[in-house]
Amino acid sequence: MTDRPALTRTLPCAAALAALVAALAGTVTGGGTLADRAPLHDWYVLDAALFALALLLLRRVPERRVAPLVLVGSVLVAAVGLLAPPRTSDDAYRYVWDGRVQAAGISPYAHAPDDPALLRLRDPGLFPAGGDCTAWDQHRTAAGDCTRINRPAVHTIYPPVAEAWFLAEHPFGGGVRGVQVGGALLAVATTALLLRRGRRAALWGWCPGVTVWAVNDAHVDTLGALLMVAGLGCAARRRAGPAGALLGAAVATKLLPALALPGAFSGLLARRPAKRDLVLLAAALGTFAVVYLPYVAASGVGVLGYLPGYLREEGYEQGHLERFGLVRAVLPDRWAPWAAALVLAAVVLWVLRRGDPDRPWRGALLVTGTALLLVAPSYPWYGLLVVALVGLDGRWEWLAVPAAGQVLYLVGGEDAQRTAYGAALACVLAVPALRALAGVLGPVLGSRPVREGGPEMTKV
Repeated sequence: MTDRPALTRTLPCAAALAALVAALAGTVTGGGTLADRAPLHDWYVLDAALFALALLLLRRVPERRVAPLVLVGSVLVAAVGLLAPPRTSDDAYRYVWDGRVQAAGISPYAHAPDDPALLRLRDPGLFPAGGDCTAWDQHRTAAGDCTRINRPAVHTIYPPVAEAWFLAEHPFGGGVRGVQVGGALLAVATTALLLRRGRRAALWGWCPGVTVWAVNDAHVDTLGALLMVAGLGCAARRRAGPAGALLGAAVATKLLPALALPGAFSGLLARRPAKRDLVLLAAALGTFAVVYLPYVAASGVGVLGYLPGYLREEGYEQGHLERFGLVRAVLPDRWAPWAAALVLAAVVLWVLRRGDPDRPWRGALLVTGTALLLVAPSYPWYGLLVVALVGLDGRWEWLAVPAAGQVLYLVGGEDAQRTAYGAALACVLAVPALRALAGVLGPVLGSRPVREGGPEMTKV
């Protein structure tokens, strides 16, 4: 017999989710690319609105129907990212190349893509012949050849776990579609892990950024997010060895997950250090070192790849700063990096002293989100870590941080950097204040207070 009340409460959410999937399909296939960004503006606004609506309606869905609905939605949100080649980033082509180079028995850190020593590995998919080589995802090598690999004259920047993932993807077609499928599998696997946190998993699984950044553009940050979520889950269950190994592997995927490490040691300074703290630290450092060893043996200091040049190019170099927009709005440029480091250090110390070891993701989210607000990166996929941590913690206001990165990526410029990240900071500060005010006024007005840390997404 059909449970009509449950069906009545589920169908509106399912309809909103279907509308979101349709809008995301339009986003991916609707013509907008990095060279023609204007069509993306309206699509992204629509995606965000439908995402918010679906999350609101999910609160009414009966508990027993939540997990299937969230998981099916996650599969669909990821799948629509496969409907077209990458639209707003060409990083996936470098992934394909690095996997191909390793499959040929060559260290990915040994040669730049345009090195004549690797001519035999080229194919029309990555080095198209003919045409004028003017598409947004095409570049000229020093010799004048056309390639879809960005920065073809520099060595790869990706750490060894990412490189191992590129190699693992290579047998499945050796092309960008295989990399996208890998991103979709990682995204859905992350949702499956997050389902331990109930309906909060939808904050990741249904996020439009998963379609665009994790699947269509296939950024390897998704692998880092999966490993980070698994590691923090183990840390909460006091499984120090696996937690450290997973977190160390996450850092060896994209380095940015290092920002989540303080969360794994939440409250350490307020108690006597335990054996598990040392085990977790040793496992994290040991895993990071071990996965680097084969590549260091093959390439030496070449494992740093293009990292130093990347930092200069992206405006992180003292004397040529383009990042730290919010900090530079109140301090001279020469002080901005040091001030940002001081603020971040204070946040880390707060987490180490006052953080909740039973919810290590809360401290990880605070540190990671604060770091991105301070640095103000222009690449929104860095925010995939924040989205995953929001899926653990439920504090949806932090989604404003990757949203700010997306605005900056589309619009660009110093004013956009300060406006977008300023709005994100305002959201991060204002929503908890409203939440606290609602908690104070709730008993006075006779409303039911929200349970902190309950199975549902945090409510205002």
